[in-house]
Amino acid sequence: MAERKKASIALVLGSGAARGWAHIGVIHELAERGIIPDMVVGSSVGAVVAGAYASGNLDQFEDWISSLGRVDIIRLLDAKMTGGGFLQGKSLMSAIEKRIGNPRIEDLPIPYACVATELGTGREVWLREGSLLDACRASIALPGMFAPSRFSDDQLLVDGGLVNPVPVSLARAMGGDIVIAVNLNGDLIGRHFFVHERDESASDEESERLLLEYEEKDTVVAKWAAKMKAGFGIRLDSYISSLRRKESPDPGLFDVMAGSIDIMQDRITRSRMAGEPPDVHITPKLSHVGLMDFDRAAESIREGRDAIRRQHLELEKLAGFNRAHDKQKPSRD
Repeated sequence: MAERKKASIALVLGSGAARGWAHIGVIHELAERGIIPDMVVGSSVGAVVAGAYASGNLDQFEDWISSLGRVDIIRLLDAKMTGGGFLQGKSLMSAIEKRIGNPRIEDLPIPYACVATELGTGREVWLREGSLLDACRASIALPGMFAPSRFSDDQLLVDGGLVNPVPVSLARAMGGDIVIAVNLNGDLIGRHFFVHERDESASDEESERLLLEYEEKDTVVAKWAAKMKAGFGIRLDSYISSLRRKESPDPGLFDVMAGSIDIMQDRITRSRMAGEPPDVHITPKLSHVGLMDFDRAAESIREGRDAIRRQHLELEKLAGFNRAHDKQKPSRD
């Protein structure tokens, strides 16, 4: 009897900005249970973590993001009020390149792909070759925050989460027989309009110092950039609110924008996954983590591990299937 072909496992890492650090915990916990993906795909921040994993640099990447404080994040945010977004992304991508390199996608040890959105047409774009860093930059270009990524004279790409936040379809197209999908957008609706407790005292002094340094410059733009960056350090998902009068009960501009993105991605994810269901659906509980709380890596990674533990029965069956296959020896008819 001929040897049965081993089922190919695809890991799908969804969009979710700072909540994406949970993907790292998911990957580690899967590995400890004997589940190693044969391919990895991602959307937005999922594309970045997938790239770190596929390039063999996940540990180095994790060490870096785990060391980030709010002032470190401020230094990575190259704010500019032109170019289609508050942030140009060059400083951030340069820092990412130092940790994961910039190999060509087709040269990676395991198959990798990510999703972006063509701004002019709304078309879903699958990036499966070329520069890993360029693909990641396109996939994370959240409208209003990051400037679009120009791939050619007539093609501008933005965040993949606009069209496919959890790209199960891409994993199937690449030959994934068993798809494990990580959805970061399951419990976020309304989060931006409620106050969540967080100790802000540790970095208030540093943020104020940076603000004062900028305000020493004698231009309106410099003062605006200072307030914007100080807001990023305190709570990016409320930085416009921080410029409003404290007694105002109304949400700020970024509160509305981030809340709207959450609604959009939740609805798109539900619709896409109803028609393209994964075999295992992982849903970390991350409503307490803000869209740009990138300094909360430890919490997100821990919740990624916990989310896998909650699915242990399904995953044990999958791990058992793989072990049984590995022990199977080929035989002849």
